[in-house]
Amino acid sequence: MSSSRRLTVHDLFNAVLDRGTFESWDEPIDISGHPEDYQASLRRAAERAGTDESVLTGSARVRGRRLAVIANEFSFLGGSIGAAAADRITRAVERATAEGLPLVASTSSSGTRMQEGTPAFVHMIRISRALVAHKAAGLPYLVHLRHPTTGGVLASWGSLGHITVAEPEALVAFLGPKVYELLEGTPFPPGVQVSENLVKHGVIDAVVPTQDLAEVLDRTLALLLDPATTSSRQERQVPPQQRRTPWESIEITRHGQRAGVRDLLRHGSDATVRLQGTDEGENDTAMMMAVARIDGMPCVLVGQDRTRQSPTTPMGPAALREARRGMHLANQLRLPLVSVIDTPGAELSPQAEQGAVAGEIARCIAEMSSLTVPSVSVLIGQGCGGGALALLPADRTIAAENAWLSPLPPEGASAIMYGDVEHAPLMVEQQQVSAFDLLADGTVSHLVAEPDGDTPEAFADAMAASIGARLRELLAG
Repeated sequence: MSSSRRLTVHDLFNAVLDRGTFESWDEPIDISGHPEDYQASLRRAAERAGTDESVLTGSARVRGRRLAVIANEFSFLGGSIGAAAADRITRAVERATAEGLPLVASTSSSGTRMQEGTPAFVHMIRISRALVAHKAAGLPYLVHLRHPTTGGVLASWGSLGHITVAEPEALVAFLGPKVYELLEGTPFPPGVQVSENLVKHGVIDAVVPTQDLAEVLDRTLALLLDPATTSSRQERQVPPQQRRTPWESIEITRHGQRAGVRDLLRHGSDATVRLQGTDEGENDTAMMMAVARIDGMPCVLVGQDRTRQSPTTPMGPAALREARRGMHLANQLRLPLVSVIDTPGAELSPQAEQGAVAGEIARCIAEMSSLTVPSVSVLIGQGCGGGALALLPADRTIAAENAWLSPLPPEGASAIMYGDVEHAPLMVEQQQVSAFDLLADGTVSHLVAEPDGDTPEAFADAMAASIGARLRELLAG
């Protein structure tokens, strides 16, 4: 667990908030209704912690940007949440919603307060309801998990963020390891309930050192809230005619140095915040997800990373569930969605069948088809099978000149039709898989030329220009 001194709420405010900008929203706490011994415990906790409760709320500025803040103080009875603290949190969420402010919550808590029992426990529902309303208003909710965050806090407002980060080496757990050991008579396996492991498993998005938190908040909120900027890139002219055979194009897209979604984010995005996993315990590196600003246009991007797909590491159902998380985020945050297609195909295995790969393809298609925000899909390279179709439905579809889309790998289609793989070049002609065929039949609305001698940087720049142009068209109505 975290080897450094536990961060107090005052340490946090000094490190992250613009100096002198915090304005408290908290009313005095009345403890007179509690038993005398509990009142004495609360007074001692306040003296020790330097706070009147386990939670402070208010507004502040980070890099000049006003936001609402909710923050735990662990030294006040282990950061536990009683009725008064829960009321304070709920009122702060509701005020942030009413004032149209983004909300940042920083947790450090042992969960609900045992001294207050079930009445305090059920207050987690009120907090969660208020957060649902905040998010329904299209306002960002960002969560910062500090060491330790456990129990009912993690199981409610600590796990409802659009984006969630944590301190390095923080204990983040539903069941505290000491409680587990007392109940089970054996220590909890080490390394499981640690922030770095939770990123790896797609439970949270990133580990962020405290000294970097203000910059991450500022960059994230800029992407989520700031308006689009003017284009800084030049669209390429649509290629006048098909210069390569479909089979030649397929071979180009299979080349190891072929530009992909990573190049698009590296060279075509003005700012990027990477997200990890489904936030439900799955993380497939075949899918990338980010909040980005493509040629000045803020968006949520989900994209298939061809470099992470191979016969031994195919794109599984978890990757498609991760894409669906991106679709949900786009709708909730009212940002356009950009989906990038580049896959040799979804996973074909017993595990994928049991993981509902077909159902996940269907659900992606359904959700892409029913988005309430503008959407652009980008066929950047290989577009094979249902795994490609899952990210295709959009208001506009762009294809690179050499990109392609087919129901099966060409070799598989050849095997079905001819009993060999030698007829694959013929099959791609017959099945009309090329970007030019897709443009002719209306599947694709725009092509991006790929001149001889193209570089990943230039290709990504041109693709970003086309994405930005399509998003501007859609937003203009």
